[in-house]
Amino acid sequence: MALLRSAATVGGYTMASRVLGFIRDILTAAFLGAGPVADAFFVAQRLPNLFRSLFAEGAFSAAFVPTFAGMVAHEGKPYAKRFAEDAMSVLVVVLLGVVFFGQLATPYLLDLLAPGFRADPDKFALTVGLTRITFPYLLFISLTALQGGVLNSVERFAATAATPILLNVFLIGALVLVHPLSGEALAWALTLSGFAQFLWLMESCRRAGLGLRLPWPRLTPDVKKMIRLMVPGIFGAGVTQLNLVVSTAVASLLPTGAVSYLYYADRLNQLPLAVVGIAVGTAILPSLSRQVRLGDEAGAKHTQNRGLELALFLTLPAAVGLGVMAWPIMSVLFERGAFGPTEALATGSALAAYAMGLPSFVLIKILTPGFFARRDTATPVKVAVAAMAVNLALTVTLGLVLPFGHVGIAAATSIAGWVNALALMVLLHRRGHFTLDARSRQVVPRIIAASVGMGILLWALSVWSAPLFAAGFVTRTAALTVVIGLGVATFAVLALLLKAAEWREIKGRLALTRRP
Repeated sequence: MALLRSAATVGGYTMASRVLGFIRDILTAAFLGAGPVADAFFVAQRLPNLFRSLFAEGAFSAAFVPTFAGMVAHEGKPYAKRFAEDAMSVLVVVLLGVVFFGQLATPYLLDLLAPGFRADPDKFALTVGLTRITFPYLLFISLTALQGGVLNSVERFAATAATPILLNVFLIGALVLVHPLSGEALAWALTLSGFAQFLWLMESCRRAGLGLRLPWPRLTPDVKKMIRLMVPGIFGAGVTQLNLVVSTAVASLLPTGAVSYLYYADRLNQLPLAVVGIAVGTAILPSLSRQVRLGDEAGAKHTQNRGLELALFLTLPAAVGLGVMAWPIMSVLFERGAFGPTEALATGSALAAYAMGLPSFVLIKILTPGFFARRDTATPVKVAVAAMAVNLALTVTLGLVLPFGHVGIAAATSIAGWVNALALMVLLHRRGHFTLDARSRQVVPRIIAASVGMGILLWALSVWSAPLFAAGFVTRTAALTVVIGLGVATFAVLALLLKAAEWREIKGRLALTRRP
């Protein structure tokens, strides 16, 4: 119940953020479509996000959260707070260097990230300018990741989960208030949102009794130990980010719009991943860290099994629904203004390919805490390298060599995700750290069966209602609402009939999701 409540808190705020994110994306598509300005802005925000994932949210959180949580449990909050302050001061120095380097080297970094843009000098120059505006976002959002790790370690999930809402509010404000809209306005809104998120969590930490000062940087033994734990994680995050770099680079070599198609499709695919996978993974890590530190292996296995069940119960039907209904969903959400039927069809095809891998990325979020809680950040790196090799080969093959274009890039990402997830599961099982217990062995196949049954119904309904999805916006929206409603109802009924879940448990999950 505690895991459900924690996951529901994170998932609830994440859902609010994602809803605002969709409003933002709908407005962006309407104003910019999938043209050169949209491509330039999406690449510009990719670079700071790449370094953020490389240095802060991925490797840093993997090393910092278990260490900080263990210190809170054994040495107490004051000792842990001093460690967090020392870690933050060192992080600031590193980030300032990265931002300075990024400002100078932007054109050369873009030659790696989007080599195809060089063929259009105006597009390349615009991307360089936007990237230089967005780069300071890296500094603020990375410090926000540290503050969020502090709060999550003491199970104060709400403030951290609500933080991305500010990003969407700032970008929506720029889209609505600035006319004529320019890429520069969106870039400045992104950077300012990072500063606002930093201030928000600074106050949240203070209210939690963990207000952080910024002492003079010093490499204490605890900070050095954390850095040693971070190094493999940086390489692991680097592997993941390299996959994104390759995907973006290959997409930049395709006709204009490919980068935008993949961006819009990935944004929609990220909704269940963020609401379910990241929420459950975030809630699991502190609990697993404490259980492993106390030697409670049975409790750790129980925590991961329940997390896996919850994640699959919510994600599998979402993946099936996104895959079957990809084009109608894109048509209803984005087809307006500069985003026409051609763009909707192209983006829908990418979404269907991404949806195939959605459950795998949720499983990765559930399984990697099993390594991080045991301070093993090296094994996930080795697995990620293998998955990267698969992704690199398939991205080039399916995206450039074979005639699949941007859809092939999305499919390569999904296949690599399954390679990663299955390898993590096998390794945890061999080490005796994770095994599907009796309940999971019964429940998971039933969840799969209920999802397949729902998918068959959705496919039949989509064929029957195809003329409605070619009509006006109101008709398309009504048809999509009815079809999705019937799909959700079908999954719920099948889940109950197959005993994939009990009605009382479903009501409990829904009630927890509605709690603030």
